[in-house]
Order: sequence, then structure tokens, then C-alpha cells
Amino acid sequence: MADDGGAFQRSTWDRMAATYHQELDPRFAPAIDHVIARAALRDGDEVLDLGTGTGSVALQAARLVRPRGHVLGIDLSPEMIRVAAERAAAAGLTNAAFREGNAQAIPAPDGSADVLTSSLCLMFVPDRAAAARECGRVLRPGGRFVASVWGAQEHAELTGMQRTAGRIAGQKPAPGVGPAALADPSEFLRQLRDAGIEASAEHATVEFHYASLDEAYVTVARVTIDNDSPGLKAQIKAAITAEMWPEPASPRVLRQDLVLISGRRV
Repeated sequence: MADDGGAFQRSTWDRMAATYHQELDPRFAPAIDHVIARAALRDGDEVLDLGTGTGSVALQAARLVRPRGHVLGIDLSPEMIRVAAERAAAAGLTNAAFREGNAQAIPAPDGSADVLTSSLCLMFVPDRAAAARECGRVLRPGGRFVASVWGAQEHAELTGMQRTAGRIAGQKPAPGVGPAALADPSEFLRQLRDAGIEASAEHATVEFHYASLDEAYVTVARVTIDNDSPGLKAQIKAAITAEMWPEPASPRVLRQDLVLISGRRV
């Protein structure tokens, strides 16, 4: 999320903010619940939510750490931050604040967080060694680290649809980043260890229920492409039908491997 691709990622997430909040946040609730459960939040915790998006983890965290605790949500996208702040205000959560920033240079003081959460963000960070160092820097000794990323492609039907859409649209993924970039988290675990965070990984399966391919297209495929012309849309749907949804008018459950990385700052 630095300058190497940062402007492109920022514009992409800005474009997706409204759809993400309306369509994807409710769908991603099971993944968010896994992060919240492992964070073991309590009253008084100071939480930093990295890659906060539209604030789904941050808002849940703010409810759990009040009245004495606070949450700071960080995201690359100004539009995502705007939506998150509006959601916090509407919910009356005065202990949640949001700030623009990226994982490679977190805008927070040294040792300022008791807990660092990150849901479905770190696989999009170009320099994950820098991100690990920054996570180690902002966490207090004994502080908790909990992150989720998508798993391997062979167990990833949701992001498989996105890959199909991107392929048909001619969008090439940036080297080293993308939904499956941390499917094998071993290198990132070493980077965290070098940064003073002892962590381990486990897997969970999350399910996404769709009534039809048309419904899934809105929340899965369309958000990944810039051009949503009728001709391209028809091509993408035809490819998805051929590859994984033989009866597009019928319901389908998309199963997705979720990698959960948990640890502590030593």
C-alpha cells in the first residue's frame, strides 16, 4: 500500500466503498467474527484496526472495549474512511476514530496499541516485511495481534469468481499481492517474528450463500473490475457459468478458506 501501486489500490478501494458496505460487509460477517473472537477484547483496550475498510471490525471492537477503551481504524482509502466514520457516528460510538494511512507506515505512536486487528487486508500489502515491522512497533509488549487473510486458490470459490472476472476483463494482478498472496503464511510469520511478534496460523472455512449467479455477480465479480459494460458482463457470467455455476438461476454456496494469524508482541 505504498507508492508502488498505492495510487491504483486507493482508487480501487474508493470506487468499491459503497458497494463494499452495502453488499460485502454483511457477507463477510463470519470472517470478521473469527477476528473479533481471537482478539479477546475487553474494557480499556486500545485497539488499532489495520485496513479497516468501512469499519466493520473497528465498530465491533469499539463496542467491546468501552467505556475506557478506544479504537483507531487505519485505511488507505479516504472513501472507506469516510463511510467508516459515518457508521461510527450513526451508532453513537464516540470511542472510534479513523485515519488515512497504510500498513507500511502506520500513523500511530510506538507502543500505542494493546491489540492490533486486520481483516482481509495484509495480502494486498506490497512490502509485508515493512508491515510486520510496523505492527511490532505500534504494539505494546504483550499486545495481541490478530489478522485474517484468504487461503489457497484450490479452496477459494469466492475469490475464484474474482479471478475469473479479472481474467476476462484483462486485469493483471500486481506481482506479490492479491487474495491468495498469504495463503501460505510461513514467510509472513517469520517476518512477524523478526519484528517481535510470535504468531501462528490456523484455518477456518467460511460460507457465502447466494440465491443466483446474478446476485453473486454484484457482490463478488463486479467489485473487482473497472469496466462493467453489458458485453463484458455477459462474457464474465458465461465464463463463471462454465467454470463453477452450471445452473446460474439456482442458489449456490461459495466456500472459502480463511487463514487466521494470531500472536503476541514479546
